[in-house]
Amino acid sequence: MFSRRSKRIPARTSGELDALQSAGEIVGRALQAVRLAAAPGVSTLELDAVAEELIRGAGAQPTFKGYEGFPGAICASVNDVIVHGIPDNETVLAEGDLVSIDCGATLDGWVGDSAWTFPVGEISAEATKLNDATAWVLSEGLQAMVPGNRLTDVSHALELATWAAEEKFGVELFIVDGYGGHGIGRTMHEEPYLANEGRPGRGPYIQEGSVLAIEPMLTLGTEDSAVLDDDWTVITGDGSLASHWEHTVAATADGPRILTPRYD
Repeated sequence: MFSRRSKRIPARTSGELDALQSAGEIVGRALQAVRLAAAPGVSTLELDAVAEELIRGAGAQPTFKGYEGFPGAICASVNDVIVHGIPDNETVLAEGDLVSIDCGATLDGWVGDSAWTFPVGEISAEATKLNDATAWVLSEGLQAMVPGNRLTDVSHALELATWAAEEKFGVELFIVDGYGGHGIGRTMHEEPYLANEGRPGRGPYIQEGSVLAIEPMLTLGTEDSAVLDDDWTVITGDGSLASHWEHTVAATADGPRILTPRYD
């Protein structure tokens, strides 16, 4: 399948994948706990406390907290915030908000990383279409995470799914420029960077045991973004709504394995 000189995304052993999933399952539980706590009148800092308590109670550490100075256990991004929203007391949820929560947990030296976006109460039809489409794009795109594919085969699958989602969900979508997924393992951000669009057949090969964090970010109005003065918060360039979904995924002989499951 590969020549001796082929560059490949590193492979994890079966035991290492299990360790990554143990961390990922904690992330999944933290995300669900945050979702249950999210309601009008609740601040994003309160949501952050919910996630941190669950992560530490499971014997893990909140990966985001202290990462390059980031103060929170989660990224809490509301409405036109695409990613990296800092939890605070001033951001209080309201009926109709669209909230993205990105969360990481480190357990026994292995990292889980996942994000999902959910409504607070009733949201607009357009917001629902955007969010459903982004979730679907992730589910479609991760199907390219199979041994023998190359990195940008995943990028291209995400791009094709985005255009298909426009027809499927009846909404115009924009792929946020300059942001994407990444390798993950002992640290949260490892090589390679995974773009959310691009030509197929490029970059390192995916092999059995390769792991990527795959995270499409879509908006209703623009591919452009801006970073606020806090040097973290990324907003849409035109104030339009954004949605962000992410799973940590391994390539296996049996197909893609989601390492950050969210069990009902």
